[in-house]
Amino acid sequence: MTAATRPPAGADEGRPRPGPAEGSATSSPAGGSAETRRSARSGVAGLLGAATSGLFGFVLAVVITRGYGTTGAGAFFAAIGVVTVATAICTLGAETGLMWALPRRSAGVRGDAARVLPVALIPPLLTALVVAGAGVLAADALAPRLLGDSLANGDALLTATFAAVPVVVAMTLLLAALRCVRPIRAYVGVQFLLLPVARPVLVGAAALAGGGLLAGMTGWLVPAALALLVCLTLVAGPLGLGRGAALRPHRADWSTFWRFALPRAASAAIDAGNMWVGVLLTSVLAGPADAGVFGAVGRYVLAGQLAMQGLRVAVSPQLSRLLGRGERAAAAAVHRQLTTWGLVLSWPVYLLLAVFALAFLQLFGPEFTAGVPAMTVLALAMLVNTGVGNVQSLLLMGGRSGLHLVATVAGLTVTVALGLLLIPRHGATGAAVAWAAGIATENLTAAGFARSVVREPLFDAGMVRAAAATVVGVGLAAGAGVLVGGRGLPGLAVALAVLLAGCVGMLTLPRVRAGIRETMRQIRGGGDAAAAGEPTPASTRGR
Repeated sequence: MTAATRPPAGADEGRPRPGPAEGSATSSPAGGSAETRRSARSGVAGLLGAATSGLFGFVLAVVITRGYGTTGAGAFFAAIGVVTVATAICTLGAETGLMWALPRRSAGVRGDAARVLPVALIPPLLTALVVAGAGVLAADALAPRLLGDSLANGDALLTATFAAVPVVVAMTLLLAALRCVRPIRAYVGVQFLLLPVARPVLVGAAALAGGGLLAGMTGWLVPAALALLVCLTLVAGPLGLGRGAALRPHRADWSTFWRFALPRAASAAIDAGNMWVGVLLTSVLAGPADAGVFGAVGRYVLAGQLAMQGLRVAVSPQLSRLLGRGERAAAAAVHRQLTTWGLVLSWPVYLLLAVFALAFLQLFGPEFTAGVPAMTVLALAMLVNTGVGNVQSLLLMGGRSGLHLVATVAGLTVTVALGLLLIPRHGATGAAVAWAAGIATENLTAAGFARSVVREPLFDAGMVRAAAATVVGVGLAAGAGVLVGGRGLPGLAVALAVLLAGCVGMLTLPRVRAGIRETMRQIRGGGDAAAAGEPTPASTRGR
């Protein structure tokens, strides 16, 4: 095991140590095949959840933009940005720390996993209480700068937003623990169903009742409290909470956990706040209306990224376990498989967003069509983001949070520097160009670091063929749509019809059907003799 993948000193204290086979630098072909089968099953669950979350996230964006207009939506998105960035800062990287640490420990009453919870929860919650108190006290002064002078009750909106930060921080941390100690369907049920389904319902009810922005934001925040209670209930059993599990951390637990998590603290804030930094900068430098347009564009961009997010949360504990045991070849195989899936699922979305930006933004209302150039720029930038795959997860689950921080700081520096230069003159379009440059910088830097850490190929010929086929197929369908119906809704409808016909036609090809059968066999676990014969590591029991 190399220094790049070795857990820090003390990381394995109190846990069974891996045997010789587990400690080898590479995995056997049978083991690698079993890992890709396992990642396939988890990946499909994550993708289905992400698809549902994306659908209802779009519904939420429509509710906000239709219910509150450009100025109101800009203030709403800015408030969401405040709680998102504040939460990312206050978690101090502990959510990723939990994803890294828990799979390497044993759960249950006699295990040592429960000892991580006080280490991971206490500092972030104390930080969140301090930030919430300071934010509530400063709400009157901040509201005119962040939300605009013309917005009534802006101070009340910011007060409610800051007051909710500790709840959202606790929910975020327990969601990370939930992913590690329960099957992925439990995580999907909370993160990808409860939160995204409840939010448009409650926000829409507030808008229809004429409750204003404060009532709408309350509807956005309440599901976080519900999710917190659900996560607490689901995490308690596997970790043995309330049944005698040891909760008092050892001194080494603190140093081991926070040596990993603290470098992640800054990069986590940057990751979560990349879009919202753009919204807040646009609101301050160009006004709430431009921020509303940019926020609406950003909702589409983030919705397209949900496929990669679903894959990432599905396999991050698996990557942590593999890299912790030095099985770099198996980890790289999992990465290549899921990157190909994410590319095939995400690139059609972004290519259609780039070509038919006008059609998509018309769904929010005619005043939002000013964001067409911004949408096109960001959609093309996201091809880079999804094309390199979840290289950030490889760095983080390999314990290299410092390298990940370097990549994210590089991306943020480019985003903010170009934003300050371009937003005052070009508004939402300038914000999009700045963010696009930051996206490309961060992802290409992280990909280079990940390759040097894993020391295995992260791309292969199959990924190149999948990318080329996706671009050609979607390009032909989009070209037909533009020729027949233009870049508005009629053209988009034609393009989607051509794509659907093409997908149906591909199902007649023997090679495609064979690939689908193989994927379904992986998902069902059929023929997984090697996997069935493997002993279940203590760190993965209960998941």
